Amino acid sequence: MTLSKPLRYRLEYIGFRVVQAAAAALPLEAVSLSSGIAWRLIAPLLYRQQRALRNLALAYPELPLQERKRIAAAMWENLGRTFAESFHLKEIIAQKRIRFEPKEQFDEIARGGPCVVCGLHLGNWELGAYASKPIGAPFTGVYQRLTNPLVDAETRKLRAFLYEGGLLPKTPVTARALLKAVKAGGCPILAADLRDDNGAAVPFFGVLARSTVFPALLARKTGLPLYAGAVFREPKVRFVIRAARVEIPHTDDHAADAVAGTAALQAQFEAFIRQAPEQWMWAHRRWD
Repeated sequence: MTLSKPLRYRLEYIGFRVVQAAAAALPLEAVSLSSGIAWRLIAPLLYRQQRALRNLALAYPELPLQERKRIAAAMWENLGRTFAESFHLKEIIAQKRIRFEPKEQFDEIARGGPCVVCGLHLGNWELGAYASKPIGAPFTGVYQRLTNPLVDAETRKLRAFLYEGGLLPKTPVTARALLKAVKAGGCPILAADLRDDNGAAVPFFGVLARSTVFPALLARKTGLPLYAGAVFREPKVRFVIRAARVEIPHTDDHAADAVAGTAALQAQFEAFIRQAPEQWMWAHRRWD
């Protein structure tokens, strides 16, 4: 029997709320650990495991298969932990489980005023927007809507408090909203490590990968500095946020400058990932 779309959405929503209630009822460290173990055991049996191993072979051809499997298993555990921790974001912040490193880098960003910030799916990336606190500027985020509108609304509420400048769904008019945020003194923050079929082909782990040029283009056109940020997981559900300036050329060819900036951004992402490859999301289609 095929369920109608409204009924299917309702059932999925009920299931999500049951999981949410169970996760929220458990202590933070316990739910993070248990979810991580469950994902480590179950996820390698699913079809995305093979994609993760193919991507790891492409990025780390020198590693033996067993080492790539070890990284993939740890990746699944990180994703399981991140999922469970998404129901405890306010608690993580209230308990001061996040630090910024190096502090001087964030002081420099704060002195520079508004900027464009790009994150990647590493560690617990949901916490990346908390960098707005030491920077002292409201962050305006962009997210990809989920197919189920009920679940989408609920997940949005879980992290919307991190984005003082608003959390916007990705639509054809999002660019205008981000420009408006910039003019108001805010900082756009975007995830830019996934494949973009309409993007520029730039090196990523030594292989061309189509990557969004929008962040670099936005920074180039507005004159704002571009930063890459990453949230690294540490033991006992603690995190460190690091940031690095990404240089963009300023020539008469804005489009070429944006592509060069995109290549520099992806190179910085690669540098972050190499620090903790087991914390990046290898199961997505990143290369051709």
